[in-house]
Amino acid sequence: MKALRCPLGTLLILAALLSSMSLQADEAKRIVFIAGPPSHGPGEHEHRAGCLLLKSCLDRVPGISSMVYSNGWPDDPSTAFAGAATVVIYSDGGGGHPLMRDDRLQTIGELVRKGVGLVCIHYAVEPTKEKGEKQFLDWIGGCFEMDWSVNPTWTADFQALPRHPITQGVTPFTIHDEWYFHMRFQDGMPGVTPLLNAVAPPSTMDRSDGPHEGNPAVRVSVKNGEVQHMAWALERRDGGRGFGFTGGHYHKNWGNDNVRKVVLNAILWTARVEVPADGVSSHVTPEELQKNLDTKGR
Repeated sequence: MKALRCPLGTLLILAALLSSMSLQADEAKRIVFIAGPPSHGPGEHEHRAGCLLLKSCLDRVPGISSMVYSNGWPDDPSTAFAGAATVVIYSDGGGGHPLMRDDRLQTIGELVRKGVGLVCIHYAVEPTKEKGEKQFLDWIGGCFEMDWSVNPTWTADFQALPRHPITQGVTPFTIHDEWYFHMRFQDGMPGVTPLLNAVAPPSTMDRSDGPHEGNPAVRVSVKNGEVQHMAWALERRDGGRGFGFTGGHYHKNWGNDNVRKVVLNAILWTARVEVPADGVSSHVTPEELQKNLDTKGR
């Protein structure tokens, strides 16, 4: 049996192609999702299902790889965060926030100092005031602060969108959600670009004062018709990027093309990936929305 011979030039071309493919794989931007444990009722705070849905959309984007870690924190953080371009946290907040335990703030802080992006979705925008608020203001530009911010359920009408890579391909839209607002920002909001902005209706104040429900300052703000910020981007002075999004209470809202596109665009932007001119294109079916939901007593 004769051995097959391949011209030297062909071998060199094949070697170059293999090398290029390996280089492209190495250069793929890695997205790390941290999905919090089950919370709230069916269809609400579906952290794992939401992260997996967003991952499935990003899997169609060339040059992107992603991994979802469920139940709040990866078992081996050093491996999980290795090579991460951005970290996305979708979880409960306050004392139950994944970053409020042990030395996890330090772990994320080390990543941020290396230029890794950070995205916080819904309740995950709330650290505790005693632990985490300072870091969140530095890392994503704003956060929910108890006795200052509020969490009513209302229909937000996003009539105008600023020009920003995260809003590319997004059109004005109206949607019902638990939109947190009256968020805490640094004075002057340095480096922060508000992206989803709306005036909260008086009905959002039809509750007694409480840590999340209402307070004198927010009542004045709503009475005066001040514009509230429900999503924002931060360009940090060190070049890193952060993004906060206060919607995401209802899992069904991930079926809205504009909601999904804002967050997908933001993930790419914080990972320093060029956002397509028309934003990240994705399609989600009703059947896909029903996948990976937590049991929650069903």
